[in-house]
Amino acid sequence: MIDFNAIALVFSVYVVGVVIPGPNFVGIAHRAASGTTREALAMVGGTVLVNLFWASCAILGIGVVFATLPWIALAVKIVGASYLIWFGGRLIANARHAGADSPARGGPGGVARAFRAGIVTNIGNPKAMAFYAAIFSAAAPRHVSLPTFLCMLGVVAVVASLWYGFVAVVFSTPAVAARYRRGKAWIDRVCGAVIVSLGVRQLLVR
Repeated sequence: MIDFNAIALVFSVYVVGVVIPGPNFVGIAHRAASGTTREALAMVGGTVLVNLFWASCAILGIGVVFATLPWIALAVKIVGASYLIWFGGRLIANARHAGADSPARGGPGGVARAFRAGIVTNIGNPKAMAFYAAIFSAAAPRHVSLPTFLCMLGVVAVVASLWYGFVAVVFSTPAVAARYRRGKAWIDRVCGAVIVSLGVRQLLVR
């Protein structure tokens, strides 16, 4: 049997959580404006994959591992925050190097790197686990049936894919990309500063 009430609750809460801008939004928007649509969508794919992983962990109760072994959560937190700080710092440092008219780079290598970036940005954020744990502890029944479990994962996959896919497509349109290239230096510095601040915040906030 499918618990439609639980699925509806998951949908309503998850939509709000996903739409609120965070590292995923900033990373995908920047990748779309500075690279290609394929690269941005590849980053979306990595992001959605990890979202499904965290959702599965929350539904299956694996989040208790973080509570039982807090050093694991601390290690993941430090690695994830370090990556965000490195990535943001790299944006700031390289902001002045590429010219405003330099073409966006694409190709299989760029797509693979973008996919990995989507994974690393999410897998190193233990707050994502807390977010999913909060959603599914309130919405999921104590013993989740397989159909309900799959439907919940379907909600996560569809909502995340549609929202982040929309961000990727909008920010990779010629008009937006052209504006990015004209203001590349300061846009990269702003995006880099935001990402660094998110990394620092992740380190400092419990």
